[in-house]
Amino acid sequence: MLIDFQQHYTPPELLKGEPGRVTVDLDRDGNPHYLLNPLLADLAAHLRMMDASGIDAGVLTCGAGFDQPDIAICRLINDRLREAELAHHGRFIGLAHVPALKPAEAAAELKRCVVELGFPGAVVASELQDLPLDAEDVRPFWKTCADLNLYVFIHPLPRVIRWARMNADDLGRMLGWEFSLMTAAVRLVNSRLLDDLPSLKILFSHFAGGIGRYRGRICGFQAREQFGTAQLPRHGRRPRQPFGHYLDQRLYYDIAGWAGPDRAAEYGQHWVRFGLEELPLSQLVFASDYPQAVRHPGQVAAYVEAVRGLGDGGRAVAGGANAEKLIPDLKRRLAAPVPAGKVPA
Repeated sequence: MLIDFQQHYTPPELLKGEPGRVTVDLDRDGNPHYLLNPLLADLAAHLRMMDASGIDAGVLTCGAGFDQPDIAICRLINDRLREAELAHHGRFIGLAHVPALKPAEAAAELKRCVVELGFPGAVVASELQDLPLDAEDVRPFWKTCADLNLYVFIHPLPRVIRWARMNADDLGRMLGWEFSLMTAAVRLVNSRLLDDLPSLKILFSHFAGGIGRYRGRICGFQAREQFGTAQLPRHGRRPRQPFGHYLDQRLYYDIAGWAGPDRAAEYGQHWVRFGLEELPLSQLVFASDYPQAVRHPGQVAAYVEAVRGLGDGGRAVAGGANAEKLIPDLKRRLAAPVPAGKVPA
């Protein structure tokens, strides 16, 4: 069963940009930070792509909700995702969008998304209103997700890092987003969040920015005494287990992160090949990043086949080997309609 853990959908009433044209939203400094793509609001196009690619179901998230402080917008997104589930049963799975820095509102909406909407997870950006994900202000959100048995999907922040060197060449999206994911992963592990919440499941997009490529450097710098940081409060943090334990056993990763709508098989296979070598197969799930990284059904189909062409590991990921680790009731969820207000037991 092929589950696509990263598909993007924007309710039509929230979609910006020009009808029928792919454009890009610019931040206040003129840097591109989010693609405005009409396909984001076109569920029929999602279904055509999935049918052409052999994707059984797609997990939907909305960029407008990754770091959204307005509970009304979050509720609208969540309701529209539930409507998509009910209108196309078995093809879509929604995740909860909440104002993560507002504990009471976030907790209430997360509970509604579990009890009334039946969502299996929540989504947040890799940074929240300029706060890192290990900030104390975010701790109540993490605990509520753990208590409700919701996995948390971490997507790059829906803006670009405010570093002047990234003000050209689309570097904010090209490299800045991946840097933000890696930074979030390292900070979350060293903050001992995963030690304090042993049941919490976190799914990083894009192989956590390709974090496996930096394993030796990250683990090496954990030797705080040798690098002179053991006594520095912000820089001497360490988790209870060796850092590699969290990379290999506590964090999950989707295999998206490449970009190239016209060379999906080539770029996707290159990206995924390294990820399969760097991180355990047991922690990987399939993702296409449709319709932002790739848009044409034929290109997505070529990407799926390219992943399968990577051998046993690629075939396992494309076969949904780990999907039920994050969505335990997956088969029943997709096999039988779930009435509104009911959640599979």
